[in-house]
Amino acid sequence: MNLIELKNVYKQYSNGVTALCDVSLEIAKGEFVFVIGKTASGKSSLIKLLYRQEKPSKGGVFVGGINVAKLKNRKVYKLRRKLGIVFQDYKLLPNLTVYENVAFALEIYGLRSDEVRRKVMKALEKVGLKEKFKSYPDQLSGGEQQRVSIARAIVNEPKILICDEPTGNLDPKTSLEIMEIINKINEEGTTVIMATHDKEIVNKYRKRVITIEKGILVNDKEKGGYFSEKD
Repeated sequence: MNLIELKNVYKQYSNGVTALCDVSLEIAKGEFVFVIGKTASGKSSLIKLLYRQEKPSKGGVFVGGINVAKLKNRKVYKLRRKLGIVFQDYKLLPNLTVYENVAFALEIYGLRSDEVRRKVMKALEKVGLKEKFKSYPDQLSGGEQQRVSIARAIVNEPKILICDEPTGNLDPKTSLEIMEIINKINEEGTTVIMATHDKEIVNKYRKRVITIEKGILVNDKEKGGYFSEKD
C-alpha cells in the first residue's frame, strides 16, 4: 500500500521559478526514503508539499489517503495529525521546558494530563532525553535540541516522519547519533522521508534515494548513494 503518492506534480512560484516539473513517485508504508539534490534543486519544495506548507501548481499529492492538493486551509490540521515533522533549526519554544515543548501538541488536541505525561516520557525515552525533561532548550547542545524536536515529532505516534535537513546544523558524530534514532523509528514501522545534503549518512545507510535536479526527478534507486564526491 502506498502511503504517499505524487502524480505529475508541478510547483511554480509567483516569481516565475519552477521548483518541480512533472514529478511522480510512490512511497510505501514503512519505507525510508532519502531525498537529495543540490541547493535550489527542488527537494525542499517537494518536502513542503507533503505537509501542506506549499500547494502544487498542478498534479496530485496524496498523503495518508488525503488529497493534499485539494485540502482546504482549515482542514490542514487533519493532515498534520498523521505526520511528524523535524526541521534543521529545531523550532523549539525557548520559554518552555523539554517536557512542555513535547507536550504542547498533545495538549492542543485535548488529551488528559496523565495520557500526555505517558506519551511525552515515552517519546523522550526513545530519544535518550528522559532525564532532561525539566531543562530548557538553551541548556541543551544542538544534538540534544534536535532529539527534543524528534520526540515532539513522534509523540503522537504518526504514520509518517518528515525530516527536512535534520542534521544540517550538527557535526558528523552528532549527525550519526541523530540518524540512528531516526533509523530506529523507521524500523519500528514509521515511514520516513528525509531531505538531506549529508553524503556520509546517505552512503552509510543505503536506503532508497530519490535525486532531484532542477526540479526534475532524475534518479530513484532502491539502495542508493550520493551522486558524487564533487557535488
